[in-house]
Amino acid sequence: MKIAVTYENGQVYQHFGHTEKFKIYEVEDRKIANSYVVNTDGNGHGALAGFLKNYGVDVLICGGIGGGAQSALAEAGIKLYGGASGEADKAVEALIAGTLEYNPDVKCNHHEHDHGEGHSCGNHSCHH
Repeated sequence: MKIAVTYENGQVYQHFGHTEKFKIYEVEDRKIANSYVVNTDGNGHGALAGFLKNYGVDVLICGGIGGGAQSALAEAGIKLYGGASGEADKAVEALIAGTLEYNPDVKCNHHEHDHGEGHSCGNHSCHH
């Protein structure tokens, strides 16, 4: 599995559409096998979903993210964990351990309703 994190100075960068770098982690047997930083080369917003897909990314951890980018990621088959913060490496370790603190409302901020039991947001499900 490949996990990408919006990345700046070792931290989860807080605006997906303006990120200049991603740190990509290759995970095998629930452990980080390799990681490297890639530059987005000025790609922004919607183009970033295709950028990540080209790298074979399965999961994205980020801070804030808008509705258009969320849709583009869903269409690319990339699972989103938005509203995360702190050190990028620790965020990935927490995701692998099942303890990542993130904000599911960031993933669904384009909806104007409460999240009920069994709620589904289009192509991605909200995790409570």
